[in-house]
Amino acid sequence: MSPPPVLVPEPVEVLPGLSLDTDQGLLQWISSVDHKQLGIMYLWTALLFMLVGGAEILLIRVQLAVPRNTFMGPETYNELFTMHGTTMIFFVAMPAIFGFATYFVPLMIGANDMAFPRLNALSLWLTVFGGLLMYFSFVAGGAPNAGWFNYAPLNGYNYSPQPGIDYYCAGLLLAGIGTVSASINLIVTILHYRTAGMTLRIMPVFVWMMLVTAGLVIAAFPSLNAALAMLLLDRRLHAHFFDVHDGGSALLWQHLFWLFGHPEVYIVILPAFGMLSEVFSTYSRKPVFGYAFIVGSGIVIGLLAFGVWVHHMFAVGLGNTANNFFAASSMLIGIPTGVKVFNWLATMHGGSIRFTTSMKFATAFLVEFTIGGLSGIAFAIVPIDLQLTDTYFVVAHIHYVLIGGTLFGLLSGLFYWFPKMSGRMLNERLSNWFFWLFTIGFNVTFMIQHVLGTIGMPRRVYTYPDLPGWGTLNLLSTIGSFLMGAATLLLVYIVLRALRSGPRAGADPWDAYTLEWTTTSPPQLQNFDRVIPVASVRPFRDFKRPDDADHLKPGKKKGVHGK
Repeated sequence: MSPPPVLVPEPVEVLPGLSLDTDQGLLQWISSVDHKQLGIMYLWTALLFMLVGGAEILLIRVQLAVPRNTFMGPETYNELFTMHGTTMIFFVAMPAIFGFATYFVPLMIGANDMAFPRLNALSLWLTVFGGLLMYFSFVAGGAPNAGWFNYAPLNGYNYSPQPGIDYYCAGLLLAGIGTVSASINLIVTILHYRTAGMTLRIMPVFVWMMLVTAGLVIAAFPSLNAALAMLLLDRRLHAHFFDVHDGGSALLWQHLFWLFGHPEVYIVILPAFGMLSEVFSTYSRKPVFGYAFIVGSGIVIGLLAFGVWVHHMFAVGLGNTANNFFAASSMLIGIPTGVKVFNWLATMHGGSIRFTTSMKFATAFLVEFTIGGLSGIAFAIVPIDLQLTDTYFVVAHIHYVLIGGTLFGLLSGLFYWFPKMSGRMLNERLSNWFFWLFTIGFNVTFMIQHVLGTIGMPRRVYTYPDLPGWGTLNLLSTIGSFLMGAATLLLVYIVLRALRSGPRAGADPWDAYTLEWTTTSPPQLQNFDRVIPVASVRPFRDFKRPDDADHLKPGKKKGVHGK
């Protein structure tokens, strides 16, 4: 017999007379402080900006499809590739991650809401208005045009007198403040609102990774926010922080930016690691292999993330001592990442695997992210970095990390959790089409760019000469990008169709293990009135199979090993 459920220490009626089914129209969403509605709005924000950022890159790929193309001029090209990169990092990846975290962290720890619901809403709207403010630059005199990294002196008034850089600073400052406040909210929620029995040693891996990610955000974003404020002072009040002619330092911008920028890579990948750990475990019908190593390696990655930023600056010429130190630290960070990959493979080994669309994206992630990780290790070797820096090899590498890693992980999480969020099932046949179309398009687009970079094609150029192979490879890359665009539109159709007429989802369609699956799909305004006992990393499985509960198995540590 299983122990009785635990009463959740929140009010029985959070908002008397209201439920998620109460229709108050748009006002209900705009004024909401419910973590589930805010999480969904984060995800819609990410999707809308992804469509915009995707359209921008398709225009760029049209320009690059053939040599010496005149489809667009250099200034338009600079604006589009700057907005594409900035949008995808700050207004697609970040809102998507915080959308899933805002929705699922309280559910997975047995809480009824975040610690600070109003701060939760403020964080979302700061992110939304930050993105809108940056895009307002298109009608206010010109968009940002110095790349998503916005290097000095290109970001200075002398090189970019249009207001685009100012909107870049203001928009990212707003979004950054929203992200930091959301991270503080997550940390307090995770540390103080876990249900009785859920110690840190048996907390879901996704929640652990969000705790590490929130810590990374709080440590890394002040560097970016300070740099943005200093740049605004330079441009508007002639402060000279980055003006070399008046005693400033252009390198200071690079240090401040990459002190944020490299941890940002782990800020957007660690949550995906957490999602994938849940997905591999559920669809392999096993607990995640080596729980302590999975969590511990995530913490190590978070710590090492602040010791590798100079590998983005090898070409600057900081000297052999600095280059050797950061080359070694950059290689070192590959070890905990490799530990995770082997843990996931071991989780799958011997399991009763169900290859749903979510599991397909998780499995494909192992291949795509490993390719991106190996090319990243190559960049830690200084001579290789000097040879390939600022070529299309870098473009291929970063997209294998951010799409093959982060986006594949997020898509796996979307297909896993969509029934819980919507109460509807996605069409598996169409989802399968989406998976193959997107995966093939992704590899056609970016695998080729490794070759382009190796034969010397520089990045950030709006056109190129008709050298042998360059035109053909770029045309193939453009075709691949349009396959990805078509797949994205198919995903939108699949989601909208499921929301309108998809089959009803039960509370636990995947026979899953964690607490979010114990409540209705979608959850009501109050997530839980009572929470089942938690004594292992698979509390819902323990509840469903009390005679075979993980914590009762002799010689096994609370669901860490065995089926």
